[in-house]
Amino acid sequence: MKKVLVVDDTKNIRMLLTTCLELNDYEVVSASNGSDAIELFKSEKFDFAFLDIKLPGLSGTEVLRRIRDINITIPIVIMTAFATVRNAVECTKLGAVAYLQKPFTSEKVKTILAEMSNLVQTETFENIPAKLSQAENLITLGEYSKAHDILKYLLSLDPCYANIYELLGKLYEKMGDSNRSKIFYNTADQFK
Repeated sequence: MKKVLVVDDTKNIRMLLTTCLELNDYEVVSASNGSDAIELFKSEKFDFAFLDIKLPGLSGTEVLRRIRDINITIPIVIMTAFATVRNAVECTKLGAVAYLQKPFTSEKVKTILAEMSNLVQTETFENIPAKLSQAENLITLGEYSKAHDILKYLLSLDPCYANIYELLGKLYEKMGDSNRSKIFYNTADQFK
């Protein structure tokens, strides 16, 4: 049975996630603040975690930074009510693999769980160029959702790979979202 850590200061969110996860055969441990979360990360082994950005004391971003500093590299799903590009880029650089926007439904949690189970741990960095080529072909074919999924996954493998951000810029440009496109092109420039 896979084991998941849920970190959120709101009891109802912890209960909703715990129920959804347990119904999908996950063992769940929860924490209501960043300090407790870090202690749990140090003392127990988890397959992945749901981590709220806004926590009392230590922020979720700081928790993520600290666990990465001690080589805990499990996939992290970031939960937030107030998504900002700066925060998203920072968390992605630290290896966040998915975002769960609050408020969310049990269906959205199921979608995230499906994404998490599709994360193939055997992927290697050598596969990134092939996957980039696949995403680029999908963009050309107008398969934007599939291309986005591949690019999001590639960011979880290597959040400092400029070409991924370049393709995300191209993707949003094709979708007519020039603001997001510029943000990703600028981010790509930062990693060149």
